[in-house]
Amino acid sequence: MSKLYEEHESRVINTDGQFKYVMAITLDPRTNYKEGIARCITSRSGDLMFRGNTDRSELHKIRGSSLEHFEIGERLNIKNEKEIIEKLVKEGDDFIGLEDPDIWIDEKTDLMHVYFTIPIIPKNKNEKVNVHLGHAFGKNLDSLEMTMPVLLGTYKIGAKEVSIAPVNSKGFRYNLIESKDRQNDTTYSTVKVAISKEMGEPWEYGETVFHPKEHNISWIAGHASPGPLFSKNFIDVGKNKLLGVINGREVNQKVDDKIKYGMFSVGLFVYDYENGKIDWVSPEPLIIDSEAKTITFASQFVETGKGEGILYAHVDDSFVRAYTLKAELLKSVLPKQFI
Repeated sequence: MSKLYEEHESRVINTDGQFKYVMAITLDPRTNYKEGIARCITSRSGDLMFRGNTDRSELHKIRGSSLEHFEIGERLNIKNEKEIIEKLVKEGDDFIGLEDPDIWIDEKTDLMHVYFTIPIIPKNKNEKVNVHLGHAFGKNLDSLEMTMPVLLGTYKIGAKEVSIAPVNSKGFRYNLIESKDRQNDTTYSTVKVAISKEMGEPWEYGETVFHPKEHNISWIAGHASPGPLFSKNFIDVGKNKLLGVINGREVNQKVDDKIKYGMFSVGLFVYDYENGKIDWVSPEPLIIDSEAKTITFASQFVETGKGEGILYAHVDDSFVRAYTLKAELLKSVLPKQFI
């Protein structure tokens, strides 16, 4: 895919003496996207390019002087966090901190809902990390209260990286999440539907709508994760359909006795939110950051004008970059039925 974006030179968030790495920003539209949350890494145990690394995280507020410059603020204080986490963590398990936040504003109530990953490493090292999709709500970032997760994970299934879909004609949402599937000795990240009738109440797992093994697309052949969906104001790809970005990773490789991850990059997809189906995934990635060694992963999109906006992605789980996207350029790579 030809270069269809403008990569901004500077980094979006200035790290400080407390944090060397920052990633996964999400912004509050009610503040003109000048306030939000970021995932800050408190410790990193290994090499991101190889299986076995563990990042420990905290969620912190961020505040921006512009859409291209944010500062890290205080740790996000969520009421009932300790009590909820204690219910989820068994004796001997290791909770490594909240990850990968997403802010969604309920236009009817003006309440803020925040979704995030709750990763728990089991005491039994033969078991896989248990991943829940957590939830908190409040009037703003200063009044959040945690509930039980909207989706509970198990060793066979997980939920993270939510993508909020519009309400369909039946009155509920076919949201998208990153989940997982293990086949033989290989674990895949898959895109799965999460059915939501009430955004603050428990959701239901739906069908897997994209499995990397079932598609002959090399850049997303190992792992897939849903990213932000664009509004129809930015680009219209048809009735009950939205264009969005999807994060994908190449298949893992075995190097000596280690598992080396492939490149994670950002592509495009068309989502039928009425029926909960993915109609198309780009055959090539859209964005691979110029400094990326292994990861470019999109987390937030902000419209800045008609048919133009800024996409935020984190690079190598270490810093956040902004990219300018223009709808007219993206149309050049879409199948004709979506233009």
